[in-house]
Amino acid sequence: MITILTPTYNRCDLLSQIYQSLCQQTSPDFEWVIVDDGSQDGTGDVVDGMLEAANFPLHYFYKENGGKHTALNFGVRKAKGELVLILDSDDQLPPNAVENIEKAYAEVRGDEAFAGVCGYMAHRDGQVIGSPVIDSDINTIDLRYQLGVGGDMAEVFRKDILLKYPFPEIKGERFCPEVLVWNRIAQNYKMRVFSKVIYFRDYLDGGLTSNIVRIRMKSPVASMMTYQEITTYNVPFKVKVRAAINYWRFWCCRQDNSYPVIDSKWLWALPFGVSLHWIDLIKNR
Repeated sequence: MITILTPTYNRCDLLSQIYQSLCQQTSPDFEWVIVDDGSQDGTGDVVDGMLEAANFPLHYFYKENGGKHTALNFGVRKAKGELVLILDSDDQLPPNAVENIEKAYAEVRGDEAFAGVCGYMAHRDGQVIGSPVIDSDINTIDLRYQLGVGGDMAEVFRKDILLKYPFPEIKGERFCPEVLVWNRIAQNYKMRVFSKVIYFRDYLDGGLTSNIVRIRMKSPVASMMTYQEITTYNVPFKVKVRAAINYWRFWCCRQDNSYPVIDSKWLWALPFGVSLHWIDLIKNR
């Protein structure tokens, strides 16, 4: 039923906590797919030890380093589950995560209007991330801007949807915001949102979240693409304004003229974006 997909890069010391959380699952109907994005820390040796002892299907794949988004594209192609849950290498699942996902999905399975299901994330101390909401059938954009739910959510997508909406792989860039793809999916599909925690996470130093501005500066085209598309969606005007400013912010980091072009009506936001760019340069010297 479910593929738990973990992209990893030089995080071998953290994989054991995922493994332990998967061994404790109350439902056995899942596989764990690990995509090693070119690690040089002995990740393969650590996984070998898990393969010998695992009481669930575990598949390990090694690929040349290309960034998390390329590892996700690779892993989705290898997944055998009907659903895919992306589980980062520094996170883990509560014991009833798979069971609760199965129960939620059973209610919408076969309905092509749904891209999957969506539960809550929480810190390891149990504190829910974001704003709780009653069970809803809604796309992820309206979840944010109509219901006002903030913070990361735990989306579990159908595999066929993720194959239909792969992450853009831009030459020379090693980062693509996940929200770019989630927003594209939201244009045509809704999610069954259910109010149970299915994912534990904390934001560790050295992760993508803690270095997000620097990472976006090194992958400006994917960042610009994300913000340009937001300006075209049915979202509040202030959200579009922030997106336009951030578009120009990372436009300043581009290396050539191959980039998504924003509507000329947002040209007025250029000076604000340039100002943020200079602040970024100062902070990330």
